[in-house]
Amino acid sequence: MSLVTVIKNRKHVNSLLVAFLAVNVFAMTSYADMAAPPPPTVEVIEIKAEPIRVWSAFSGTLSAVDIAEIKAQVGGEITQVLFEDGQMVKKGQRLFVIDPRPYEAAYKRSQAQLASAQSRAKLAKDELDRSKKLVASKLVSESVYDAARNDYNVAIAAINEAESVLVQTKLNLDYAFVTAPFDGRISRAELTVGNIVQTAPNAPVLATIVANDKLYAEFNVDERTYIKAIRTEHDPKAMPVELTLAGDQDVVYHGKIHSFDNQLDRASGTIRARAIFDNTDGVLTPGMYANIRLGSASKIDALLIPQKAIGTNQDKKFVYIVDQTNTAVYREVNLGISYQDSRVVLSGLNVGDRVITNGIAHIRPNTVVNPLPLAVAQAPDLP
Repeated sequence: MSLVTVIKNRKHVNSLLVAFLAVNVFAMTSYADMAAPPPPTVEVIEIKAEPIRVWSAFSGTLSAVDIAEIKAQVGGEITQVLFEDGQMVKKGQRLFVIDPRPYEAAYKRSQAQLASAQSRAKLAKDELDRSKKLVASKLVSESVYDAARNDYNVAIAAINEAESVLVQTKLNLDYAFVTAPFDGRISRAELTVGNIVQTAPNAPVLATIVANDKLYAEFNVDERTYIKAIRTEHDPKAMPVELTLAGDQDVVYHGKIHSFDNQLDRASGTIRARAIFDNTDGVLTPGMYANIRLGSASKIDALLIPQKAIGTNQDKKFVYIVDQTNTAVYREVNLGISYQDSRVVLSGLNVGDRVITNGIAHIRPNTVVNPLPLAVAQAPDLP
């Protein structure tokens, strides 16, 4: 083999070796690229202080603001029932008529007695004036004048008595026409036309009327909530209250605290609270069960995080925050009350922290991530 042939063979081998090394380097580079995927993309929300109103939930029942059992104030036969069962009635509207004829007669008789007493008093006054002149002229004795004055005083007393009787008989005549004491819904008539009613203490109820323009919601407040309300709120009656019916969560009624009871129930450790609501749609009725939400009178600043950003580690709650190097950092948090779809953070986070809100189950601590701002609903609407 010539020297030229050997040199050519060596050049060919070197070319093959260079090509082989290039292929290996490319394969290793591709493998390295496949072994190191890009950082996962996560959504983050920046923590900031939000003004919120703190709410507490209770169960309660509705009761009437005004309720009255209608009873007869004079006796007699019921001659008319002037309403339908369950009808809405107005204050002063006639409901029952008790035979008024005996009371009309008594009233006219008292009018006549008053007129007679007034006539006698006028005659006594004239006699007193004449006696006074005669005494001044020394024509009669003082005893005559004293008798005339006494007769006049008796006549005046008779007028007062007749006027009192007239007032009473007028009242009895008015009571014969039983009227509604306030606006409301009336029950069925317990006694109908032809029944005789009496005015004894145990007289029967003719009907019941309930005011339904406003209603009370009564519920028990725990001692802690009560103390906080009294100490921190300048005016507890300014605390807003929301009500929903147990069978209908869609309609929310808005009211306010009316009063707290004057003592705590030792057995339950609660105090009775009463809120008042406008019956805006006429649906509310005494006796209904209701869900009550009691809000603070003023809003407070709080740190909120979405529920989906919270993880559980045994009995601890945690979140992942993204630091300045875009690294996911494990952070334990102490949480407070729920607020809409979020939780109040009591400790563990600071204003400005970026919290991961999605896929926390697939994130490991100290992992580099690609953070993107939360695209939807940066923060809940705050009432």
